[in-house]
Amino acid sequence: MTISPDGGARLICFNKPYGVLSQFTPEGRWQGLKGYIDLPGVHAAGRLDADSEGLLLLTDDGALQARISHPRFKMDKTYWVQVEGEPDEAALQALRQGVMLKDGITLPAQARRLTEAPALWERQPPIRVRQAIPTCWIELVIREGRNRQVRRMTAAVGFPTLRLVRAAIGPYAIGDLAPGTWRREPVRQA
Repeated sequence: MTISPDGGARLICFNKPYGVLSQFTPEGRWQGLKGYIDLPGVHAAGRLDADSEGLLLLTDDGALQARISHPRFKMDKTYWVQVEGEPDEAALQALRQGVMLKDGITLPAQARRLTEAPALWERQPPIRVRQAIPTCWIELVIREGRNRQVRRMTAAVGFPTLRLVRAAIGPYAIGDLAPGTWRREPVRQA
């Protein structure tokens, strides 16, 4: 473990932009974290797909990294999801009860429709919009981290994800971090 100047583990909150991987090295058309974070010894605690945005936590403490990312700890992850269409209460209830995916049923989630879009930055590139189909935002809180889980869950209830932003992981929130920027956070218990 790398010790920070104040003697504790480092925990970094990073607002990961669209098109950036949750690793330091680039791959194909996707950028890596190296162009944004120049801190030796820190590693991502969990993943966020290149086509998703928002909060990514990094740390130099292996035990903390496991506590944040390992499924057995079931830390809440809050997402703001722009979906195609307008989910009704039945679709939201299905998300709350757990959705059957190819790799099994998900744990129950917290799901609610947001009355207005969250105050976010413009995404580059912008999402695709079909004029005849409305969109809306939902907040989804899950406690697992399957591959592309949120996207698969919203599609399973009939509302494909257009934009996905992780707003919080346990007690850590993205707050007012601009895309591509980071801040140091004190370590807190979930």
